Amino acid sequence: MSHPNDHSNMSSMPMSSPTSSSPSKSMNNMKDHVMHMSFFWGKDVILLFQGWPDNDLGMYILALALVFLIALIVELLATSPSSKPAENRPFLGGLMQASVYAIRMTLSYLIMLSVMSFNIGVFVAAVVGHFCGCFIIKFREIRGASTSANSKI
Repeated sequence: MSHPNDHSNMSSMPMSSPTSSSPSKSMNNMKDHVMHMSFFWGKDVILLFQGWPDNDLGMYILALALVFLIALIVELLATSPSSKPAENRPFLGGLMQASVYAIRMTLSYLIMLSVMSFNIGVFVAAVVGHFCGCFIIKFREIRGASTSANSKI
């Protein structure tokens, strides 16, 4: 007895790729685009955009520097002092804070997508960028607190 949901004879159904006409073409395309599911080390990584850093050591170092800089900026924006809106312009103050938040979230998502490449260099650059950003903010706070305590004495 055959049921409409019986898929026992699916092996006889032809499987074709919607983007290519032959299975060998689709297999060749898949070999070019390897997605790692565990951490790996090396400059052969696709970061945010197809073809970048394009297996070039100089571009890979530039990509690491960019990830570091974005992570640093995310931390600086996360701990930036909130401005007090003027009494007669609360809309402008709220708009300004919401804009900074939107920029911070956009950069945070870019860092997250970069780390999802599972490249150890990218991961380390992101962590060190966050560390340095947090260190800068905390250093400023501690220095400001110590100078204000010294001036009161």
